[in-house]
Amino acid sequence: MTFQIPVKENQKLQQLTDLIRADAELNQLWRSANVNAVNRFGISDHGEIHIRIIANAALRVLRLLVAGGVTPSVVTDHELTVEDAEVIVVLAAALHDVGIAIHRDDHERYSLIIAYPKARQLLSAIYPEPALTAMVGETLHAIIAHNSDQRCLTIEAGCVKLADALDMTEGRSRIPFDAGQINIHSISALAVKSVQINRGEAKPVRIEVQLHNSAGIFQMDNLLRKKLHNSTLIPYVEVRATIDGETEKRLMNEYTL
Repeated sequence: MTFQIPVKENQKLQQLTDLIRADAELNQLWRSANVNAVNRFGISDHGEIHIRIIANAALRVLRLLVAGGVTPSVVTDHELTVEDAEVIVVLAAALHDVGIAIHRDDHERYSLIIAYPKARQLLSAIYPEPALTAMVGETLHAIIAHNSDQRCLTIEAGCVKLADALDMTEGRSRIPFDAGQINIHSISALAVKSVQINRGEAKPVRIEVQLHNSAGIFQMDNLLRKKLHNSTLIPYVEVRATIDGETEKRLMNEYTL
């Protein structure tokens, strides 16, 4: 897989991405997860394309937060660095859905089973103890907390959770739609034209969603809003949806149907 991440000057993140690209086991886990997701459950891609989208989105959200004055939790609680926070969100994104290789149901917990030894293996090439164990724990928290109902405790986990919800542009639900699963979930996902992550005006991050039609509001309300409100990021993120150029919703804490 071409695991393209804008590492900038972060040498630890460069090491991690090189290790991920070279890891045959992890790459096969993504393929196996996608077989279960697409072929057996009839849902949208949860393989390498999804992983790349989430890793890049989570990293962009984190960098905008930092630029806006938000301190990552690993800096506050473990006296590590912003660069280490970037490693956490990218690794958590890479491992968050590997449990689907076992089963789609309750996959977040299955992901932890696979992710613990894999995270230690990858990070041991970059970190000594005790930083290694701290980094693994923070990564595992971000993995389990991407579940909509699981409360995030860290900024890094919030970045991964929000990023996971943002993979909803047109085409991401074409698999269940084309398979005959024509319902509000598939129709609303097809209504999402684009999602952009930008610097906000009132808050550090703005999520801008372009919709083909108002059916996309269901997707935002049942996926994006739910995940954002159960993350650590609600004070820092504004969401704007537009339909044919008209602003439909503004701040997420005002977003109600």
